[in-house]
Amino acid sequence: MNWKTFYAMLARDGHVARRNLFPMLLQNLLQPLLFVFIFGRVMTTSGIMRPEYKTLLLPGIMAISMVLSGIQAVAMPLITEFQFTREIEDRLLAPMEIGWLAVEKIVAGMIQALVAGLVVIPAGLLLMGSGVNLSFHQPFAFVAVCLLVAFFSAAGGLTLGCSVGQTQIGLMFSLVLAPMIMFGCAYYPWSVLKAFPVLQIAVLVNPLVYASEGLRGALAPQAPHMHMAVVLGALLLIDVALLAAGLNRFHRKAVS
Repeated sequence: MNWKTFYAMLARDGHVARRNLFPMLLQNLLQPLLFVFIFGRVMTTSGIMRPEYKTLLLPGIMAISMVLSGIQAVAMPLITEFQFTREIEDRLLAPMEIGWLAVEKIVAGMIQALVAGLVVIPAGLLLMGSGVNLSFHQPFAFVAVCLLVAFFSAAGGLTLGCSVGQTQIGLMFSLVLAPMIMFGCAYYPWSVLKAFPVLQIAVLVNPLVYASEGLRGALAPQAPHMHMAVVLGALLLIDVALLAAGLNRFHRKAVS
């Protein structure tokens, strides 16, 4: 492992991200914050939804922002570099093993996912107004869930970026990301799906379920949520599986 080269590439990705910080945040946060405003402010202020829904909604929106940001930060550049600009060929010539280049992509994606997720908290509190009761009394659980969610989003982006063709980007969002968001328990707790037993079991394959439930358990423990041990264990297994799949796909793509 050449740490100097690794840090140089990471610094380069950080410089690019800083230059595009505002467009990146706008791209990843606009839709989630619109949901925050409509469901967390308009619906609750008008009396259609109970004020307590604000606290239940915000952690789920944070999970969506982290997942979308991490996936897009890694997948979209990889699709472009492998299939259009061929910029990846220059990076493959760096004095570093191919696998570590993929890890650098994951670390850069994690950082962007963490920034996008943390920005949601003050922005959401500002948009929703009073009545949001978030708790920060479980800092270790909160940090652990955030790191695991950021890792799975970046590793998932690596896997998708090395598996999806440039002409299939729209299909990726339609068939992968859209169902993930709608059935990811971001707008509702997993426990409410008990009225649909088959669906409640089926959504457990969705990593966003554990991201939403984990952040809800860490930030709003008074709301219904999965046990934290289950969330952390599931996210860890998902991270390992996506890392293995992503590294394998990246290596095959790089040497082909």
